[in-house]
Amino acid sequence: MFYVKEKISDAMEIVVEINDENVFCICPSCECEVNVDLSEVFADGEGDLYSTSIYCSECSKKVREEECYDHK
Repeated sequence: MFYVKEKISDAMEIVVEINDENVFCICPSCECEVNVDLSEVFADGEGDLYSTSIYCSECSKKVREEECYDHK
């Protein structure tokens, strides 16, 4: 089990298991919250937690469309 741990005070800390339902990031384009399945994101072994950005579905669609237009 992987988890995150945050110390709240000298007497209290929070431990939360990481799973495919409780990991989120912020879309770099529109700044909405995006649910992330880390096993999918890092399946190719190329990503890292510091430089990986996840776009929301709407912004991802726009980025893919722009890439298609750029290749024409």
